[in-house]
Amino acid sequence: MLQVFKTIGRVAAAQEPVLVIGESGTGKELVANAIHRSSSRSDKPFVKVNSAALSSTLLESEMFGHERGSFTGAITQRAGRFEQANGGTLFLDEIGDMDIDLQVKLLRVLQTGQIERVGGERTIQTDVRIISATNRDLEAKIAVGRFREDLFYRLNVLTVNLPPLRERRDDIPLLAEHVLRRLARKYGWPQLALSHDAAALLSASNWPGNVRELQNVLARAAILSRGRNIQLSDLQVGTASAGAGRDPRSGRFILAPGILAETERRVIAQALEQAGWNRTRAAHLLELGRRQLFDKIQQYGLHQ
Repeated sequence: MLQVFKTIGRVAAAQEPVLVIGESGTGKELVANAIHRSSSRSDKPFVKVNSAALSSTLLESEMFGHERGSFTGAITQRAGRFEQANGGTLFLDEIGDMDIDLQVKLLRVLQTGQIERVGGERTIQTDVRIISATNRDLEAKIAVGRFREDLFYRLNVLTVNLPPLRERRDDIPLLAEHVLRRLARKYGWPQLALSHDAAALLSASNWPGNVRELQNVLARAAILSRGRNIQLSDLQVGTASAGAGRDPRSGRFILAPGILAETERRVIAQALEQAGWNRTRAAHLLELGRRQLFDKIQQYGLHQ
């Protein structure tokens, strides 16, 4: 991430297009915003367009604007996002999902800086810096004819690669602490904190939804813990996130794979204490078979 921050600083000083590449939830929009705020255009608009949220027809109108009566429902003239971002930065999110025909029009605008509203004849000159983002493999889409190679090279002058959360696990405790501080301020929960076992599970999980998923899990856990110390039982980590910690066939939590043995021992001991050392109840809490739990108790030498 330090390399990412250095890259942001370098590309912010330029005026060329930037392509931000990263999985969903890694913070691509935050990076785009940081580039804009660090650039000479920081006092001008930062405007976002989500290429995946609208149909091709509506996206064209959203980007370039439209004239009154140009299509059904166009009851007034409307400036598009290129005009709204004039002098500033236009963030094209999920660029890999843009329709191929619209890609041709976007390429023309990037080459000339000129747009025409849908249904209009007047050419409008714009001065916009483009930052685009994708979680797709654009080169693979080029290979099958679903993304224009010339547009790719036009957008990919400068690149910022965002690593997924599973590749920077040391950041997870820091991110969790930051999220909990914000939640504590928002809801007035001064005692909100993360138990050691809960923190270990967060660090061991894969987080396919990355930082966004981590935020959602912590917000839910904070509510379940009533704003106090978040325990392992408060965390509802999805099957995909738990990854190494769950059996993909049943979705049940298997504590050993992917989690340190010491953490597993503590989790089992905690479940036994919570169940009053009733092994059947403890096995139910852990979603383990009773025999499997007995083996773990013997393995770790746990006694009442």
